[in-house]
Amino acid sequence: MKREEIIKGIKNKFKNDIIEVFDKSPARVYIEIKPESIVEIAQYVFKDLGARFNIASGVDLRNHMEILYHFLIEDINLLISLRVKLDKSKLEIDSLANIIEATNWIEREMWELLGITFKGHPDMRKLLLSDDWPKGVYPLRADYKEWDKKAIRDRGVK
Repeated sequence: MKREEIIKGIKNKFKNDIIEVFDKSPARVYIEIKPESIVEIAQYVFKDLGARFNIASGVDLRNHMEILYHFLIEDINLLISLRVKLDKSKLEIDSLANIIEATNWIEREMWELLGITFKGHPDMRKLLLSDDWPKGVYPLRADYKEWDKKAIRDRGVK
């Protein structure tokens, strides 16, 4: 399938779920979708289009949290990034871990570091932070404040 056919197919199949399509370059397209549509659209891209899941990234943009799920269709060198924006008052989204096993750890990481809940995740437990890290303190949020006055967190900083 050609790039244009893939993008047109996604637009047609999910026209009520897509908020915006940003065709960045011949090798990259961003598709902003409604958060409640992530499982259906990701499953289509992964299983029906045969895209490989690369990674997901989460970021605090002060007014909302954003998650980008990156998929690559290698045969045509097309990176499809599914973008969801989550309201800070309701930081939850359905997990993809039950349909795409590779999302397991990155969802755990975003939960732990940003406080995003992944509903239906099969193993939501800490991955990176120490066991004594306080509940409700998320180090990658824009409003993060150091909670341990004895901590020295300057590794690699000169």
